[in-house]
Amino acid sequence: MFTKKEIIEILKDDIQNEQLFEYADIVRKNHVGDDVHLRGLIEFSNICKCTCFYCGLRAENKNTERYRFLPDDIVKYAKNAANLGFKTIVLQSGEDCFYTKDIICRIISEIKKLDIALTLSIGERPYDELKAFKDAGADRYLLRIETTDENLYKSLHPGMDFKNRLNCLKNLQKLGYETGSGCLVGLPNQTIESLADDILFFKENNFDMIGIGPFISHPDTPLKNAPNGDFTLSLKVMALARILMKDINIPATTAMETLNPQGRIIALQSGANVVMPNVTTSEYRKKYEIYPNKICVNKNADKCTGCIKRKIESIGRTVSKDYGFRKRI
Repeated sequence: MFTKKEIIEILKDDIQNEQLFEYADIVRKNHVGDDVHLRGLIEFSNICKCTCFYCGLRAENKNTERYRFLPDDIVKYAKNAANLGFKTIVLQSGEDCFYTKDIICRIISEIKKLDIALTLSIGERPYDELKAFKDAGADRYLLRIETTDENLYKSLHPGMDFKNRLNCLKNLQKLGYETGSGCLVGLPNQTIESLADDILFFKENNFDMIGIGPFISHPDTPLKNAPNGDFTLSLKVMALARILMKDINIPATTAMETLNPQGRIIALQSGANVVMPNVTTSEYRKKYEIYPNKICVNKNADKCTGCIKRKIESIGRTVSKDYGFRKRI
């Protein structure tokens, strides 16, 4: 267990980066093995009520062409993903009020008939809704904290409550979800000290999944002139998460590949064990622009899946055939 001071020193010092990444890869191999879990990502709505300063889906962005899938279409996407061999589906959207508790529960019930694990990533929801989703069959829930620096959080999330975010994460764990969180690396005014706090927060709360990605500025947000986060620093935060939380699932995020053409493969060799290929059709991928220059926006689902499978096999790893639940040590 690293102390906060030791984590800060590692994040600040780039001399031993390769040793850090190699050690994280060894920890990954010893505790979660060589399997890479593929999660089929369905981005079913880019409509969002929030106005987060870093996100291209923010409600005040008038330059985004909005879309919303009907429930039957979401189920069709899930069926297609299941036919491609995915054992987990991730339903992701902006915080879109159209999708009520009953609508989401019906979608969950239909998708669970496909014998696949289901992850939701749809923002903050009240306890009763989270419970209903779990009762309907949802297995996992992703809700990134983005930063544990409360003042920084407030400055980037107008109208949102940091404590409500924390409470929502606690509710997810209480309800028995496999719970995922994570952070952005390189946010304006973010410090190395606060990144160390993020890592320790993940450890203390024993989350099952941690997603780490670099901040990438979007031209239609208040942070359009801010510099992008650093790829290497993002990789170091991810590697430390693996070392401290040995048996969790960690995705090689697409944002890393936006900054580095080999970003996901490098991440898989530095502690990551999950990849989330996008199974939404290309016409909608372009519109789900949280950040610009996302990879693979013009590829269809089977081509995208085949490509990442070949990359995984090229580094001596195997594509998992199970549901990818955390195997606690």
